[in-house]
Amino acid sequence: MSGISILMYHQVGRFPPMKTHRAVYCDVGRFRLQMRTLRALRIPVLSMSETVACLQGKAAMPDRAVTLTFDDGCENFYENALPVLEEFGLPAIVYAIADLAGGPAQWLAADDHPTPPLMSFGRLREIASRGIEIGSHGARHVRLEGLPAEALRTEVAGSRERLQEELGQRVQHFCYPYGSHDLAAIEAAAGAGYESAVTCQRGAATPAFDILALPRKAISYGDDIVGFLWKLYAKDAPKGHAISRPR
Repeated sequence: MSGISILMYHQVGRFPPMKTHRAVYCDVGRFRLQMRTLRALRIPVLSMSETVACLQGKAAMPDRAVTLTFDDGCENFYENALPVLEEFGLPAIVYAIADLAGGPAQWLAADDHPTPPLMSFGRLREIASRGIEIGSHGARHVRLEGLPAEALRTEVAGSRERLQEELGQRVQHFCYPYGSHDLAAIEAAAGAGYESAVTCQRGAATPAFDILALPRKAISYGDDIVGFLWKLYAKDAPKGHAISRPR
């Protein structure tokens, strides 16, 4: 496995069988088995800050490394994922939505499952005190590609400012909502001072990628342990067109 596999999760819990939106759900039993497997196989699990240091050549790149990311900041992260991460001593990052913290994940209201609540700022401060990195997932979870300049600034820089004020700590990492980004969004992330940003492009992260447009691998409802390991060990040719700043 070349590069670093940045794994993308959203909700973790117990959900009924589903045919759509499977990438937004991960069964907590399968999640625990996945984390146990990472530990059993001695696969290095890096924080996002450690991942950035490796990709920038400031730290040695471990063999077969993995990074755990959780989009949206749903309350079920606290209820279901955090206890498992703490059981196995694994780092992770949660990308929170600055202006929606504590409210419902409204963009999932049309799904066939209950609309999940998002963690409040109090909850985000708690998980940060327990070692979880907090990144920004924008201000209101809107697509950034083609967004007017002022709205883009609010979503990217404004969300960082709000989170830093509420959490009392630096917010160094960004996640493009829906993976939607263009060159203007990447430049907005650079201007806002983020150290990294992740997309939904599939593949392993290597130094060849723009640090503000890193690929990830989605772990979803249908992934049993065989599917999970396949995503870790399969040939890591990126899927989709990578956007990056001129070098």
